[in-house]
Amino acid sequence: MNRRLVLAFGLFALLAISAGCTSIFGSGSISDDQLGKEASYDWNTEQNVTYNVTSDQYRAIYEMDGKTTLEIHQEEALGERAPVEISSVQFQYPNGTVAGHEQIRVKKTKEQTIITPPQGEGKLAYTAPRQGKTFAVPTHLNDQTYEVIIPKGMRVDMFLLSDVRPGSYSTEIQDGRVHVIWDQPVDADNISVRYYLARDKFLFGGVVGIALVAGLVGLAYFRLQIRELERKREEMGLNTDITDDDFGGGPPPGMR
Repeated sequence: MNRRLVLAFGLFALLAISAGCTSIFGSGSISDDQLGKEASYDWNTEQNVTYNVTSDQYRAIYEMDGKTTLEIHQEEALGERAPVEISSVQFQYPNGTVAGHEQIRVKKTKEQTIITPPQGEGKLAYTAPRQGKTFAVPTHLNDQTYEVIIPKGMRVDMFLLSDVRPGSYSTEIQDGRVHVIWDQPVDADNISVRYYLARDKFLFGGVVGIALVAGLVGLAYFRLQIRELERKREEMGLNTDITDDDFGGGPPPGMR
């Protein structure tokens, strides 16, 4: 029985190692094919960190500013940290030359992905998957300026349908896309941008308008019913007020 248990454990360990399991052994790797996928980055960024968000992925560009490694993670539903499955890793030297993944070292651990560029001066870029109408990411570089470019046709200017955190940001539209900009160093732990489709504003306004009209009609009907009830009570003599004056200021008959 013990031999079977040892054999089963050994087989499990072998399978886990061969699959690059990170949840148990704490380290792993991302394939060269994934890291070397073709991608086009707009290196002309004005903020220290820029996220270009689309429907199913985002492209990040970091101004390293002397930092020799970049440690990134994503937060799971229960608050746990997990590594980011990045692809298309590139590095731009200060002179404009762009290096591919061959010159960049990437290591994935149980809780984070560690990226080491060729040097500390330059810009580091990668692509990562995402979904939904909320883009949320930890601020991997503290006290830096940030920019989030949301998908085309999306907006963040209606508080009931959108939410941007932290505050003290500005927005501008370039080529039909909204840029959410923090041009002052951000000290928050996370950046979150919840956006909506521009046409949803009109749908939401229509729903609110219909609800308002329905509410007014209901109120008018309610008041009409009250008045009708009062009229019927008056016809039946149930609304006649009895005051002390009706008895000359004294007690009612039979009680004097």
